[in-house]
Amino acid sequence: MSYRRDNRASRSAVFDNLDGIEEGGLRASSSYTDEQENDKSLNILQDKVVFLKRLTGDIHDEVQSHNRMLDRMGNGMDSARGIMSGTMDRFKMVPYVLYVWLNCIFDASFIIYRHLYIGVWFTK
Repeated sequence: MSYRRDNRASRSAVFDNLDGIEEGGLRASSSYTDEQENDKSLNILQDKVVFLKRLTGDIHDEVQSHNRMLDRMGNGMDSARGIMSGTMDRFKMVPYVLYVWLNCIFDASFIIYRHLYIGVWFTK
């Protein structure tokens, strides 16, 4: 029996505020204000959704522009790498060219010295 009493007590607690339904007297003003509040909340939610949609569109555009900029930077780096590689190849040849020039100068000075020294020695 206590279960039935608890059940009746919980039912009465649920339907306490709805006594006006049995009497046929729902208040139109309360449902109207609830509907207005729902419309207001719906409009606020719709504005937030529109804002977030625009924001995500702006983020997408920004990401695309950054990707294009990074692609251009990558292409510029590749061309700079090619130029630097050619420059480094020329620098690698400097010791060889310097060696060749120094050998030429040494040989030329030796030939000139030999001709001058021997030429002066034989002419005396």
